[in-house]
Amino acid sequence: MEVQAMHAILLEKFGAEAVGAEVHKAIDPWIQVNASSIVAVGTFVRDDARLKLDHLNDLCGVDYLETDPKKVEKFGHTPHIEVVYQLTSTSLKHRLKLKVSVPRWTNNEPGNLPVVPSVSSVWGIANWHEREAYDMFGIDFVGHPNLRRILCPEDWTGYPLRKDYEFPLEYHGVRGR
Repeated sequence: MEVQAMHAILLEKFGAEAVGAEVHKAIDPWIQVNASSIVAVGTFVRDDARLKLDHLNDLCGVDYLETDPKKVEKFGHTPHIEVVYQLTSTSLKHRLKLKVSVPRWTNNEPGNLPVVPSVSSVWGIANWHEREAYDMFGIDFVGHPNLRRILCPEDWTGYPLRKDYEFPLEYHGVRGR
């Protein structure tokens, strides 16, 4: 099934406020989902007989912070964080990409992590993917059963894959550079 047909199903079920008015065209097109709707949309695409998107291949974070003025002008978007969900139907053999966009910081307050509801209750493997996205990008997955660092030590400061992250020169007496 093509992404446009899947979007039509989602649009009918949830409306444009939840799943956007159209498919975002690209080499690998996607459907933009409102953060507050991701659990309901995820449950629906997993359970609906026409979609059966039962496998979460990947969930990752992306930081859209551009500091180069030429790139800012070219892309024309405000800085934000995205969570990307790569889904597959193992029985129907089709794929779908969903994206959720949130501000880099809640209420524009640095250190106040962006919030996205956890889909670990929809796809069990999201538990690990969300922990990695939390650890590397600082995304707070509300409702996650065990949201804590998975790659960095528990006392690590900051989120290493954010574009404005400054790597520490030293960690527990060990020089990093």
